[in-house]
Amino acid sequence: MLRWQVSIQEYRGNMTIVHKSGNIHKNADGISRWALANTPENPEWVPQEEHCIEEDRTLERVKTCSWWPNWKKDAEEYHQTCDRFQKANRATGKKFGMMIQIQEPKSPWEILHMDWVTALPPGGDRSYNACLVLVDRYIKTPIFLPCHKDDTAMDTAMIICNKAIIHTGLC
Repeated sequence: MLRWQVSIQEYRGNMTIVHKSGNIHKNADGISRWALANTPENPEWVPQEEHCIEEDRTLERVKTCSWWPNWKKDAEEYHQTCDRFQKANRATGKKFGMMIQIQEPKSPWEILHMDWVTALPPGGDRSYNACLVLVDRYIKTPIFLPCHKDDTAMDTAMIICNKAIIHTGLC
């Protein structure tokens, strides 16, 4: 009905549109019941939101119900700019390379993982406000060493030498 309203817009002041249900409209012909084809005079088919998650399915649905020049390019462009597709698309950014196995250590203290836990309340005799966490990959036992948030690399090395290495008995 909207398509007819657009085409008869200039006659709006002189006429009234009245809806007649199917059993009252006795002289309806078969042509008035056909779906309108997509031509340059008729608007293009715009898929609903639920149709745009998978691009292949969107193209198949457009292909089965309508046609216009450059329909495939327009459907792909619509699909790429669809907000719902952008949110559902997980393949963003550069593709990851092949996964490789992390090297396994052959002896203790060969591979060491370190991390700092900061923003702790001050504690201890020297008011430590951070914790250095060391995990040996071979033993898999964590060692927690108190430290300061603003310790330098040299301070960290001294903490590891003085506390962690002596604690494990390597020296």
